[in-house]
Amino acid sequence: MTPVQPYQPDPRILELGDGFYDPVRAAEFPACTARFVNERAAAEVGLESADWARHFCRFEPLPGNLEAPLALRYHGHQFRSYNPELGDGRGFLFAQLRDRGGRLTDLGTKGSGQTPWSRFGDGRLTLKGGVREVLATEMLEALGVNTSRTFALFETGEELQRNDEPSPARSAVLTRLSHGHIRIGTFQRLAFGEDVEGLERLVSYCLEHLYGEPADGGAERLFALVTERTAALAASYMVAGFVHGVLNTDNINITGESFDYGPWRFAPTWEPGFTAAYFDHSGLYAFGRQPEAIQWNLAQLAGCLALLTDGHERLQASLEGFAAHFHAALSAGMVRRLGLTPAGAEEDRVVARAVVAALGTGKVGIDRFFFDWFGGARPTGEAYADPAFEALAEAIGDRRGERRHAYWSDAQPCSILIDEVEAIWAAIASDDDWAPFEDKVAAIRRMGEALTETAGSASSPTP
Repeated sequence: MTPVQPYQPDPRILELGDGFYDPVRAAEFPACTARFVNERAAAEVGLESADWARHFCRFEPLPGNLEAPLALRYHGHQFRSYNPELGDGRGFLFAQLRDRGGRLTDLGTKGSGQTPWSRFGDGRLTLKGGVREVLATEMLEALGVNTSRTFALFETGEELQRNDEPSPARSAVLTRLSHGHIRIGTFQRLAFGEDVEGLERLVSYCLEHLYGEPADGGAERLFALVTERTAALAASYMVAGFVHGVLNTDNINITGESFDYGPWRFAPTWEPGFTAAYFDHSGLYAFGRQPEAIQWNLAQLAGCLALLTDGHERLQASLEGFAAHFHAALSAGMVRRLGLTPAGAEEDRVVARAVVAALGTGKVGIDRFFFDWFGGARPTGEAYADPAFEALAEAIGDRRGERRHAYWSDAQPCSILIDEVEAIWAAIASDDDWAPFEDKVAAIRRMGEALTETAGSASSPTP
């Protein structure tokens, strides 16, 4: 039996000082209707018996934690244009606490009201946006992506005006559980102001509290760690067939954890040019360009950290090592999603290349492909009548995995493509029918159990 995790408040963010954040107040919402509560995640941080509405809609402080929410300050490149007027404009850091593994985790919000960084925004979140984020985080977690987890979603009873969806729109407030909220843009703000002392303090904070390393390890060590983690993140997006949509520097967490889901999509097929955001006219953050985008963002971080060290060559060497980390993580991820036991770096890379070639034929969807080939199965049919699939079978050889879970007997793989997202929302919008949403979350978790059951004895997702 899994031991009960005690609640362990640990508001370490205060060590950085008030130059890194602004104390704020949550909005007062006319209603608090729970639409999603993540009891599984709550048990891992000792909050399984929490008064959900009181703490995650009214935002009364948790015991021994932050006395007031904190809107974090940062800058960032948005589609490669630098913006010094960012910061938490519709969210804040609500609490910090230790999880079952001893990691420092953050409870942060989205849609909790205006802050000094809201500019002309209302600080609110649409209910549809909240529903979409739940679906994204649940699916990514099930697929082994290092992601924030939606902790709670409350409908708040307001009517919002939006230009990109029918208005008035229903409102919501979301809380996410994350391994930190420090972004590349957090470093960019300090570098922009040539705040060397602040950069040093932030480097020490990240090393000690987010990576569990000596606080005096230095900028070069932190950059090497961030490079490896973000390369693994980029690889996991490709394995999952996921397109984040907005990989700006303020959306890249220093721990390599994916978060903040706006115009995300799962690609139906392996199409490198597939985009998620309707406003991404140049395809900057298209499916196949995500590794490039993340490495570009890392280069901006290196520029910030160069203020702290004379070892610019070592920073550059770490940046150039991104590709090797990416390909290693991609190979491991492909093998894991296929349900195969790892056979060594070179052998796994051969399989990964064969997977990409097979998917690149466009003859079968990504989710369908991994479902059919899981465990080294040899599916037949017209879709697989291509030399690329014969080459894949040869690359896999006699490697086999088990398909014990009942999920592998289903007629269709679990997926969450945009048409299904829209159908789930349509049921809520028209009839306030939450059954399709709840059924989909349950189906995603069931798929996650099937994947974990096999992968647990082979390899584990990046922490």
